[in-house]
Amino acid sequence: MAGEIPDLIAEVRTGTGKGAARQARREQLVPGIVYGGGAEPLPINIKYNYLLTRLKKGRFLSTLFNLKVEGQEDVRVICRGVQRDVVKDLPTHVDLMRLRRTSRINLFIHVNFANADKPPGIKPGGTLTIVRPEVELEVTAGDIPDHITVDLTGKQIGDVIHINDIELPAGAKPTINRNFVIANIAAPSGLRSADNEGEGEE
Repeated sequence: MAGEIPDLIAEVRTGTGKGAARQARREQLVPGIVYGGGAEPLPINIKYNYLLTRLKKGRFLSTLFNLKVEGQEDVRVICRGVQRDVVKDLPTHVDLMRLRRTSRINLFIHVNFANADKPPGIKPGGTLTIVRPEVELEVTAGDIPDHITVDLTGKQIGDVIHINDIELPAGAKPTINRNFVIANIAAPSGLRSADNEGEGEE
């Protein structure tokens, strides 16, 4: 199951239309709307600096949030769009979608590497080269894995680990439809140099 889902704090926006949105921006708030999930759309405001901090952390559009609005039940949401000022590139409006537990969403999931001290390829000086520390998976909102695990037991120098080599949690699948590389066991630098010299002599 997933680790702790980050909170996203907002407040109900009173009034509708462009006038209310402009008033919100004058008060250093970013207007937004929460929709979907079988409930009525909810106009909200998010504090500008708070939202900017969240945006700068990256992957705002692929992070599942626990939306907290005073007077409302907490609900899981994912951002479906951030409108920005065309000149300043700063947020001016946010669209959030409520998720049912059965909703399918794309999220970046952390990759753990187990038994890193056991591969025979690492003992003689091989190096684990991690190509993707996170993998984007399509998962169910009610059953999000905290991580996926790569077992390095028995891996040799030159071995390459692909996404198809990993047993994914039930219901999860990669968003990329190809067998991409997760990591590999690289040869020691001295051995690589010797190989290169040998190739040059042929």
